[in-house]
Amino acid sequence: MDTAITKEMYKEMGIDGKVYSFGQEIAESLKQRFEEIDRVAEYNQLKVVHAMQQCRASEACLYASSGYGYNDVGRDTLEEIYAATFHTESALVRPQIACGTHALAVALAGNLRPGDELLSPVGKPYDTLEEVIGIRPSNGSLAEYGVSYRQVDLLEDGSFDFENIKKAINEKTKLVTIQRSKGYQTRPTLSVARIGQLIDFIKEIKQDVICMVDNCYGEFVETIEPTDVGADLIVGSLIKNPGGGLAPIGGYIAGKKEYVDNAAYRLTSPGLGKEVGATLGVNQSFYQGFFLAPTVTAAALKGAIFAANVYERLGFAVVPNSTESRHDIIQAVTFGAPEKVIAFCKGIQAAAPIDSYVDPEPWAMPGYDSDVIMAAGAFVQGSSIELSADGPIKPPYAVYFQGGLTWQHAKLGIMMSLQKLYEKGLVELP
Repeated sequence: MDTAITKEMYKEMGIDGKVYSFGQEIAESLKQRFEEIDRVAEYNQLKVVHAMQQCRASEACLYASSGYGYNDVGRDTLEEIYAATFHTESALVRPQIACGTHALAVALAGNLRPGDELLSPVGKPYDTLEEVIGIRPSNGSLAEYGVSYRQVDLLEDGSFDFENIKKAINEKTKLVTIQRSKGYQTRPTLSVARIGQLIDFIKEIKQDVICMVDNCYGEFVETIEPTDVGADLIVGSLIKNPGGGLAPIGGYIAGKKEYVDNAAYRLTSPGLGKEVGATLGVNQSFYQGFFLAPTVTAAALKGAIFAANVYERLGFAVVPNSTESRHDIIQAVTFGAPEKVIAFCKGIQAAAPIDSYVDPEPWAMPGYDSDVIMAAGAFVQGSSIELSADGPIKPPYAVYFQGGLTWQHAKLGIMMSLQKLYEKGLVELP
């Protein structure tokens, strides 16, 4: 296609010629890197299709169930497909799981008892998990049920503090939670290989400890998952990577059968567990979304790498940087000023297919300890596999960009974020 026509279309959407040329130059330089992402996506696509075939997914699996949901063949087969894909004994994949935080809360509450201790060897968990644990007091927290919490921060260079992790593990340590992604921090995301190294170290100290990985934003970024390197449980949200942009709600917990069953008894009821839970017509979206997840994740990953290269070139600190390996779809950009975070998010919103005319503003969002700005003009509310960005309005004033169901849309989002910063004189283009 004539690039002049494309440039004209960008202009019609509000992208200045100088912004377009700057972005296009960077996009052209990334073609070889994008080919490697496509190779990973191809492998993961084959892995998912193989699991679907192996588990004999059929048209009947796409139908709805109601009421108790007894004998929901679609639900049960999908859980077999997740287990086969992630190489686990069992999986719980349900629309009754409201979000990633809920999935984590279910997995933790299902496997911890009064007197047990929860350990995070990778520093502070994501903000919304603080109230689940009881780091910040909240009704119904694990702390209220007599579960204690211990934390070991990463070292200054982002490596594990093995000496203090060893000291922290004791006879009460029942479960270790490892957050793969960075959350609202600027630390590196953990690779699957590094997670495996940490799990091996922990298991040498205490073999029976449950190692759970918060896998949000990391699924299908690599060719292996944490359950391939010793994780007992992985947990995630279906409105992130594995839902492929089609799942309208839901979460998953996959791992050893005993621990998945414990989570199921917490999600529904003791004595019922996985046997109940109607799918109410979402099965087709769950199946088709999981089928698309490897290629959708690849598109989001391309957008994140593009964002890193754009903003690093303009002098901002970015995590990961423009050249290092990727282990999730999130791109952090540290702006150092609230007005830049806000302008960035306004640009992402302006590029959305839904609610593009809405002007996002910071607000006191439930579960966070500061005002947060969120941009997400999505087909599914809060779906962060779709083009989205958010950040807490507090130092170091970093924004977290993720998603894009297609690379082309992710590219537009970053160009529009740059346009908003450029219009306000908050950045200078070379």
